[in-house]
Amino acid sequence: MATFTPLQETVLFKPLRLGSLNLEHRVVLAPLTRMRGTKESDGVFVPNDLSVEYYSQRASKGGFMLTEATPISRYCAGYPGVPGIFTASQIAGWKRVTDAVHAKGAYIFCQLWHVGRASCPSFLDGRKALAPTDIPITGKAMDGTEYADNPPKAMTVEEIKETVAEFAAAAKRAIEAGFDGVEIHGANGYLLDQFLHDNVNTRTDEYGGSVENRCRFPLEVIKAVTEAVGAQRTGIRLSPYNYFQDTRDSDPNGHWIYLCEQIASLSDENRLCYVHMVEPRFDEVLDESAKLDALSAYTGKGVEAEATAPKKIVGNTLDHFRNVLKKTDVKFLAAGNFNRDNAVPKLESGAADAIVFGRSFIANPDLPRRLKEGLPLNSYDRSTFYGADPPQKGYTDYTFYEDKKVNGTA
Repeated sequence: MATFTPLQETVLFKPLRLGSLNLEHRVVLAPLTRMRGTKESDGVFVPNDLSVEYYSQRASKGGFMLTEATPISRYCAGYPGVPGIFTASQIAGWKRVTDAVHAKGAYIFCQLWHVGRASCPSFLDGRKALAPTDIPITGKAMDGTEYADNPPKAMTVEEIKETVAEFAAAAKRAIEAGFDGVEIHGANGYLLDQFLHDNVNTRTDEYGGSVENRCRFPLEVIKAVTEAVGAQRTGIRLSPYNYFQDTRDSDPNGHWIYLCEQIASLSDENRLCYVHMVEPRFDEVLDESAKLDALSAYTGKGVEAEATAPKKIVGNTLDHFRNVLKKTDVKFLAAGNFNRDNAVPKLESGAADAIVFGRSFIANPDLPRRLKEGLPLNSYDRSTFYGADPPQKGYTDYTFYEDKKVNGTA
């Protein structure tokens, strides 16, 4: 049996105060789209027995979990099989999930999602997807049509205000469903991220153009959600270096430093309990080396930011944003290709407060224990990430370490 260094005595397994939660370790379940919800009607999918089992399997005492991205309304979704948080049946389904997670002593936030232009009329009862502008994504939508054949509709100011209100209403529904809080999805090329990236948001009104204007909508969502459910129950996910869904910002360092400065300057009633960011090395298509090469080619020298060390940090790194936020009580969660070797150094350096794991948590429902005790990990099956037949394949059928020992395969 292969053995690895147990991480029990490292900072990965030290307590952390996150908002009003007292975490017992810093191994966080990433928001992972799995597309296993039960279809109730067109565009309405609900959590089911498998959802309850999946989240319960990955719950651990004092652990922190994030749900899959969860549509806040009927017309903000772009993927089949993804349970939302906008109907009574969905609230009831998620309540079963949160009850199961809490029974294991864990905590769970609901990630609130509007896909923006990453959708198509066939998923929206014939409606156009909403976005900052009418610039479509290149390539094909989930239904096989070309995004360019159905370009999105540039949102009116009234539609922006309505969407802000819908985020807040969805946050209240999440609390009703038993969630400990919510994470605003402001990353990965979806609606709020589309407003942030200047290659997509070419508006000329108060919601476009300058970085101040492009940050206006996300900041309004932050204020509305924190006023609805409390700042201690609200986080946000951001991806300044994102390539997914055709987002390429001209100055990710400078622009997201500005956004973090705005978050840091919010009042206690509106300042988030954490910011969750995706490492520049991570990409849905490119490998790590290709992603970093591509980033350096278009971001140039980057923006200098003061570090705690005497020398300044230059280049594409989450440290720019961490350095802004650590002057406040806003915690910092880092995601993107973390493993048992690089997670602890990230925490020890002070570059993050907790580490968000995705693929390894999919394949290892008992990941915290395996890292803690130095146990080998199951391999993941990428072909089952986004649905499978039968649906439990690659979802709830990964073995716990005890199962492997019993079967003699450890």
